[in-house]
Amino acid sequence: MRAIIVCTSVSHGNTRKVAEVMAPVLGARIAEPEQIDPAELDSYDLVGFGSGIFLGQFHSRLRDFVRSLPSARRRGAFVFATSGFADAGFQRFSRPMVTLLEQKGFEVADTFSCRAFDTYLPFKPVGGIRKGRPNAVDLDSARGFAEGLRDRIAAAS
Repeated sequence: MRAIIVCTSVSHGNTRKVAEVMAPVLGARIAEPEQIDPAELDSYDLVGFGSGIFLGQFHSRLRDFVRSLPSARRRGAFVFATSGFADAGFQRFSRPMVTLLEQKGFEVADTFSCRAFDTYLPFKPVGGIRKGRPNAVDLDSARGFAEGLRDRIAAAS
């Protein structure tokens, strides 16, 4: 299986930490959106898309990259995020990204998110929230997610 992770990690490196534990499991390289030619994605069996969450959305650089992709039939994808809050409830922040990827022709296999250190206002004056996250448990969960994803894709091949 050929895999790549397209990742934007800007504030505290949280999303990059998650990508770095997933990448070896998937045999994937990690690239920023600006480091990859969109046409290159067609040569991968699995593409991960991840970033921190800003005002309930994936980072604009990642969203803009996905929006710029031409619609075509593509292989598998997964979405991952780090956030001060859980991806749960009525307004899940992963849904719009999954929908956008599906509109671009990807088959989104799964999503993953974990809590992460967040210093966005109004949390900055108090030193932020979720200090020390992602922690070892979060990173083990990310590794387990990647292992499960790899095994499901291998079984389907």
